[in-house]
Amino acid sequence: MEFFLLTLLLLAIIGLSSFIHHFMPYIPVPLVQIALGVLLAALPIGIHIPMEPELFFVLFIAPLLFHDGKNVSRHALWKLRKPILLLALGLVFVTVFAIGYLIYWMIPSIPLPAAFALASILSPTDVVAVSAISSRLKIPQTIMHVLEGEGLMNDASGLVAFKFAVAATVTGVFSLAEASGSFLVISIGGLAGGAILSILIIQLKILIRRLGMEDVTIHMLIQLLTPFVIFYLVEHMHLSGILSVVAAGIVHTIYRERDQSPAMQLQVVSQSTWTVLIYILNGLVFLLLGLQIPSVINEIFKDPLFNNWEVSKYIFILSAALLLLRFLWISAAWQWNWLKKQIKMPSLRAIGIITISGVRGAVTLAGAFTIPYVLADGGPFPQRSLIIFIAAGVILVTLLTASIFLPILARPEKGNTNELRNEMERDAKLRMIDAAIRSIRELMNDENRGAAVSVISSYNQIRNRLNTGSAEISEQLKLLETEIRMKALDAEANYIEKLKFEEKIDRETIYMSEEHIQRMRLAVTNRMHFRRLFVWTLAKRSLLKVLQIFVPKGQERLKNRQAQTKKMIHLKLNMAKAAIKYLNNQMTPENEHVYLVIIGEYSEMITKFKLAKKGADSTHYRHLQRELRVKAFQAERDEIQNLYEEGEITTEIIRKIRKQINIREAYWMEESSLHSH
Repeated sequence: MEFFLLTLLLLAIIGLSSFIHHFMPYIPVPLVQIALGVLLAALPIGIHIPMEPELFFVLFIAPLLFHDGKNVSRHALWKLRKPILLLALGLVFVTVFAIGYLIYWMIPSIPLPAAFALASILSPTDVVAVSAISSRLKIPQTIMHVLEGEGLMNDASGLVAFKFAVAATVTGVFSLAEASGSFLVISIGGLAGGAILSILIIQLKILIRRLGMEDVTIHMLIQLLTPFVIFYLVEHMHLSGILSVVAAGIVHTIYRERDQSPAMQLQVVSQSTWTVLIYILNGLVFLLLGLQIPSVINEIFKDPLFNNWEVSKYIFILSAALLLLRFLWISAAWQWNWLKKQIKMPSLRAIGIITISGVRGAVTLAGAFTIPYVLADGGPFPQRSLIIFIAAGVILVTLLTASIFLPILARPEKGNTNELRNEMERDAKLRMIDAAIRSIRELMNDENRGAAVSVISSYNQIRNRLNTGSAEISEQLKLLETEIRMKALDAEANYIEKLKFEEKIDRETIYMSEEHIQRMRLAVTNRMHFRRLFVWTLAKRSLLKVLQIFVPKGQERLKNRQAQTKKMIHLKLNMAKAAIKYLNNQMTPENEHVYLVIIGEYSEMITKFKLAKKGADSTHYRHLQRELRVKAFQAERDEIQNLYEEGEITTEIIRKIRKQINIREAYWMEESSLHSH
């Protein structure tokens, strides 16, 4: 029962961290979660969760890296393989030797093999922490791909180096040739093992599907168990479990891209499930990190053998040394053109961003806790508590450094601030419109289809206005829209010709329908002329109605006119359907945004014709529109808030867009209330 309550408490704190981040988005979520973990451990309620490294790696690191492997760009990994390997392998081993000797020189009580062990565990960067901190920043995509690739690969190299350094400390024996050979075997074996096991699991899922078992629950359960099973089996074979789950994630992505089976429901469920799972696991990782810090600090600060200022100084010196070494290594890579060709920004800023992004995280602390308590001869492992304390301190310092300096380095240049702000605002509005349309499509059914298409059409019109940035683009869009409208009218005319050929239409109706099509063509090609014609036609019809009432036999003529109007409504309804059928056949992903606007207009016309034909009140239709509009406005607000929290837009832009949403909603509500009276 205590374990259950503790789990609920941790999940509630993760939710609280998101709530705090919502109101203080400039503070990265990992720092909020670590602070809450420290606060929870400091409270006198007796909460203590011991760090079990083996369980930690299986339970947290395996699914997180599997998910990252599934979502990382394979093309980018291959294209940027040189800088990624330079950081994930070269920098790790340089760090082990350079920082190892610095630790040995600075802290003589730590023997050289143990110093190498500490340097090894400090060498891997944390891709989870980097992603969380950079989520609100405009970091170039190429740099993010380099950091993600480094974070996926350097865990294995750092942990293998750590394993041999610890073994050398415990046994007193070390062979460079043996260590190098073992590293290759462990790394390549881990990648191969993960890929092979992943292929076997995929074949199992294919077999289950061939047996007729399309149950989403079973397939989702297999997918969730995959990283845990692969990590455990590969580690049991003494190979790299970390690289195995990364390889498994990449293999699963390749299969998903080539799979042609109708598994849309599984993809939707999979995405939703993994989103929730990764959110919880990320939160638990940093919460557990925060829970460990007070006990680690107390153990050192209360020990009379250690000077508190002295051990704190070690942390700052080592953190600075790690960043300096990283800066020099990346600068050298830049000079060798291994990074310069791909990254289009000033060298000092790019190097600074990659350097500051070298954040240490959960793998560092979990690895430090795997250090044994005793040596082979039965003696205590030298300075085990101090090593764990330094590892925890370096994690905090690098996290804080990145949180403070990354926003400064990633800030856009002043010269292009206005252009960037306008581009940022436009992109935000487009994403807001996409979110609104997505929310309407999710709610669409047979009953509200007409109202939904009408609302979507209005949003597509807004999108088209946003896309007409320059006069040239605007003119091209107008020409395309005119061309499509004329073709739709041709489809209506062809429908009339078909009825004429089949002798299903009388002469007067043919005349009226052709007159209608001619007026619409005039409206498309010459709008000013059409407006004058429309006003004249409206005045003429009103005059005829008045004359028909007072002139003898006017009542009878009015009835005939009404019968003819009903016949025309039925015909126009079918003409609109013919136009929609043609437009749907001609629509492609490239021109969809224009076609959907015109299809929306025809769909709304059909709905109105149906209501008029039945003599029905349009209240129900407006009610459906109102429900969809309310959901769409809420989707707009949610998307804008998400963009703000992710750092995609500034405070100034979110206020401006919120005001525009409020104005549009107020106008729509006013218009809706006028129609209802």
